[in-house]
Order: sequence, then structure tokens, then C-alpha cells
Amino acid sequence: MAVTMADITHLRKMTGAGMMDCKNALNEAEGDFDKAIEIIRKKGQAVAAKREDREAAEGCVLAATEGDYAAIVALKCETDFVAKGPDFIALTRSILDAAIAKRPATLEDLKNVDIDGRTVAERITDRIGVTGEKMELGDFESITAPTTVFYIHPGNKLATIVGFNQAGVETQVAKNVAMQVAAMNPISVDKASVPAEITERERKIAREKAIEQGKPENLIDRIAEGALQKYFQENTLLSQEFIKDNKQTINDYLKQQNKDLTVTAFRRFTLNVD
Repeated sequence: MAVTMADITHLRKMTGAGMMDCKNALNEAEGDFDKAIEIIRKKGQAVAAKREDREAAEGCVLAATEGDYAAIVALKCETDFVAKGPDFIALTRSILDAAIAKRPATLEDLKNVDIDGRTVAERITDRIGVTGEKMELGDFESITAPTTVFYIHPGNKLATIVGFNQAGVETQVAKNVAMQVAAMNPISVDKASVPAEITERERKIAREKAIEQGKPENLIDRIAEGALQKYFQENTLLSQEFIKDNKQTINDYLKQQNKDLTVTAFRRFTLNVD
């Protein structure tokens, strides 16, 4: 049977494959949509197997919020050319939308979320068959809080999400904090939430440095503790200098808005080298 443009368009909508790939699959399947979908899927699987050892270092990172929920999704590929393509960005957006709607617990759960009859993992495999590049779901992060905000840095290589302990936080205030996370890459919200292994690592580094500099033995621990506090000040969000006003910290900035306002959690993902 003759393949019509309407058939091709319908198959493209179902699979996300290119027009020629859809036309060829329909011709091979003699107009049978289920068989055509299977042909496209197998092509993607074959390409994925061949590209398994390749590095997917490029991609698209997007974030969004809905009420008390925020999420980041990173879809990775091999080249910047593919990453900037509208179809690749649209696929990333559809995966993010699915994450926002379904709120999966883990990245593996997200791979199994349904998008118009096919899982996220299947959608990615289909796209591999179109581009001929390795693709993978590189990251999925989410938070829940009374107020959530997201920030996507121009270029779709870096995104952040932040949660606050109060509802109704002013949009620009929340956005400023999300931009702070993007720019300064803090390791935790505050000193108390720094992982113990990081604290011990930095204390050890500071002691070794003080010893190498020949500091008096009785002052080593005090010097190391001072260096550790400086590390916390520079690397924990609430203690960092506000990038828009270095005369105050993020904690000071939030207290100006409301004395009880604080950050409960944040997530940051980048394809760039920090």
C-alpha cells in the first residue's frame, strides 16, 4: 500500500524519528504501524549497541517546577551539534515534563515512565536510531519544598533547583538564590549539612599544609580549624557571599526578606567542567 504524508507524520509523532526514517520504516512494514515502530526501535537498539563504548559528554540540561516539586533532567549525547538540535531539546523537554507529572523516585524509575505509549528509555533508543549517536539519561534530580525554583543557564548545559522552607517566596529572591547555586557551586546548604568525609578531608589537608609551612606544633590544630571554617564559609550556600552584593551572605539576604526564611535543599547539574 502507498504510504501517505499523513502516515509518515503520524509515525513521526509516535516515535520522534525523522521523516525519512518513518517513510522507510512504513514502506518496509507495508503500512503496518506496529511493525514500523518495531523497525525503528530495532534500528535504535542496533546503533546503541555499536556506540556503547563512546563517550556522551555533550547534551541538554533542563529544569522545571510545579508547585512544591522541582526537577532537573540531563539527556546526554556525543556532539554539541546534536545537543543543540530542536528535536533533541524537545525530547529532553518531554522527559522533564514526564518527570514533573509522574514524580519518579529515581533515575531508573524515570526511564520507565510512559510518554504517549512508550517509555522514556524507548524514546531515547528511538532517537539513537535517528541521530546515530550514543545517548543516555545522564542525570535526574528532584526536590520537594513549600517553594521551589529553577534556573537554566543559557546554552542548556547547567541547571539548578532550590527549595525553601516557606511558601510564597518572592520570585526574584528565589531566582537569585538559584543563580547563586549555579555560579558558586556550593557543596551543601550549611556547615551542618556538609558530609563528614568532606569535613575530615579538608581538616586533614589544612593540617598537612600547616605542617609543611613549618607552623608551631601547638598551633597546628587551631590553624587547621581556622582553615576549615574558611572552607565552610566559601563553600556552603548560606555562608557564601551573595554574588549580587558581596557585603552580605546568602543567609543575610534571605533574612532581609523574612527572618525565618531559609533554603531546605538544592540540586545542581552541569555538563561543563567546573
